[in-house]
Order: sequence, then C-alpha cells, then structure tokens
Amino acid sequence: MGEKGEYMDSNELKPLMNNTKWEEIRQAMLNYAFPTKWRTKNIDTGYISLWDGDWYYHFSDGGYKLIEWLEIHAEDDLIKTDLIQILKKIHVPGEVTTDSIIIYGYNKTNEFIDYI
Repeated sequence: MGEKGEYMDSNELKPLMNNTKWEEIRQAMLNYAFPTKWRTKNIDTGYISLWDGDWYYHFSDGGYKLIEWLEIHAEDDLIKTDLIQILKKIHVPGEVTTDSIIIYGYNKTNEFIDYI
C-alpha cells in the first residue's frame, strides 16, 4: 500500500482477515457436529485447492497469509443455516451462494464487501 498522500491503485488488494479470525473459523469448524468440506484460493499463485475435510491440520498448514478466499461447502439447507449462524458470530467478510459460503481474505480496494 502506498504511503500517506500517495495514489492508491484501485486494483491493489487489501487484507480483510487476520490469523485470529482464520483460527476462529478453524476452531468453529472443528467443533461443528457435521463434517464440512472446504477449499481455498492462493492469492500469490491463483491455485484453487481441492476440496478437503481436514480442518485440524490441512487448513492451517502453511499459515493463513496466502488465503484469498475460503469456500465452505454446505451439504444441505440445514447445514448452510448452521454455518451462517456460526460465521455471523465470528463476523467475517463474505457471501452466501447456493451451496456454499465464501469468506474473503482479501479484496480490491475499490470493491464493497459485505459481512456475514
């Protein structure tokens, strides 16, 4: 990011999440009664991971700094409703889609982002 008074590129990505928030999500999913699958997008490489169900080791492996977004798959409407309630308590930037919830780790400086 630019110094005070410098022009900021509207395509510049700004962080929306921190390690504490990511860890709160990980802990909540570990404690959730139903297994949930997730995948992430790497902000440096653009790589989208395969769907994974391991919140204990795999999700936190390598830290959280490179997560552009996290997508949590909801098997049905009951699970989706539960997940939304859990994520509302954590207060994360994201959106709800038909069968998943996306949490944003970064966004462009000129884009509005809503919170769950």
